[in-house]
Amino acid sequence: MLVKEDLGIDNLIIYQDTDLYKFTSDAVLLSRFAKAKKNDIVADFCSGSGIVGLNFYALNKSVVKKVDLFELQASSCDMASLTIKENCLQDTIFVHNQKVQDIDKSLNGAYSLVLCNPPYMKADCGFNDPVYERAVCKVELTITLKEIVETAKRVLKFGGRFCLVHRADRLCEIIFDLKNNNLEPKRIQFVTGADGKTPYLVLIESVKGGKEGVYLEPILLNTANTEG
Repeated sequence: MLVKEDLGIDNLIIYQDTDLYKFTSDAVLLSRFAKAKKNDIVADFCSGSGIVGLNFYALNKSVVKKVDLFELQASSCDMASLTIKENCLQDTIFVHNQKVQDIDKSLNGAYSLVLCNPPYMKADCGFNDPVYERAVCKVELTITLKEIVETAKRVLKFGGRFCLVHRADRLCEIIFDLKNNNLEPKRIQFVTGADGKTPYLVLIESVKGGKEGVYLEPILLNTANTEG
């Protein structure tokens, strides 16, 4: 069922489908972790209903020039388009119904910032959701972490930033793929659940062509603790 929810910023709203995949607190954490710069041109990979791109824009609208949402599922794109229209953001946020890895080469070097809240689990993890539309949001059925990183490198300009949220237990793999694609990790923040114990999530910002040296942000306590 399609529902309209308050974003909690400037009376903006967002549409979600309660029967399919709903965004989680992870997406909001990512949009807050990313730091905006003047005239940012932003790509939101695996954008779903558009929560990361929309929330990031709402928090930084004085400096963000444009946001492109890239999403495979047509139903999610339709929801994002409805959200954009109701918020009168047609001149700022744009929806692209396509695979991230198929982004046209004309957009190589076009973005100053890429955001991504991707599927967290590998295709062979044994997880099974009978609803395909939910499964592709959680499992790497249509795209892998490696493909996401490679595409981020391709569409970012030199000095552009790539901000990713992912499972903390895949951090070594994430850093390996980033450094292999000239995306140097610069900021890392671990997130714990309500118990405040072992981190379950990691937020990481890398810079295309950046110099070595990473800053570890204070560990973040996420009382919502809804992973996805």
